Amino acid sequence: MFAFPFAGRTFEVDYGDLVATNAYSGEKNSLTYEITDGPLKGATAEVAFEWKELDGGTYVISWQEADGSTVVHVDNFERGSSLTFFTTPQSDFYRLSGTLRPLADQK
Repeated sequence: MFAFPFAGRTFEVDYGDLVATNAYSGEKNSLTYEITDGPLKGATAEVAFEWKELDGGTYVISWQEADGSTVVHVDNFERGSSLTFFTTPQSDFYRLSGTLRPLADQK
């Protein structure tokens, strides 16, 4: 598999009621997320992810968290847009739409 094109970079996703950072590892397909605003503020974890590039610079990025939650992002890094779909361990399903912006690159 090819390296993730945004490996070693950190992005902020802002869905209004939920803001998070996604820091993509430079060495493997893992990311560390941290919820920085909203009801889940302070939640953080490192997760393995899979990705696929779609047309027009859009990427589908998915992972499963330790508690069984599933997350799928449809992110366009060039346009700065993000859609996310996630299911909680209690089977609650959420659809969020917002912005995506780069933060300082990881060292």
